[in-house]
Amino acid sequence: MWGRIVAEMLFYHLTRRRLEQVLPELLEKTLQRGWRAVVKGGSEERIAQLNSELWTYGRASFLPHGIRADGFSDRQPIYLTIEDERPNNAELLFLVDGADAADVSAYTRVCDLFDGNDEAAVQAARGRWKRAKDAGHQLTYWQQSEDTGGWVKKAEG
Repeated sequence: MWGRIVAEMLFYHLTRRRLEQVLPELLEKTLQRGWRAVVKGGSEERIAQLNSELWTYGRASFLPHGIRADGFSDRQPIYLTIEDERPNNAELLFLVDGADAADVSAYTRVCDLFDGNDEAAVQAARGRWKRAKDAGHQLTYWQQSEDTGGWVKKAEG
């Protein structure tokens, strides 16, 4: 299911900030490195919401992105979808809202962001961690600091 070993697989346990606050920051860092990304969500409605929010999340920021309906999928630096697709040859895959991937072998890095205030989401993320570890991937688990809201490395696998 998880394909060959990827360079890195990071699990982000969100406890203080919502996905809509964290994802744009991670996407900005992705683009600063010259990388492309796919954001895979759990539903069309959620992808539509993220698509809209990425256009307006900050006054001084711009995240070039699109969905299939926008066309030019292969040219999108950030491509949002619910499918297992990679039309933009992205190096990074962001899994959000419990989305999973059939094969991560084409990606350099996979970031799994999950809501730490939702016990079902935490349990599902534990299942994805176990499958990834059993497949031999290099894993890192990050949790938001209760004090600063920054990221603290909690585990490696």
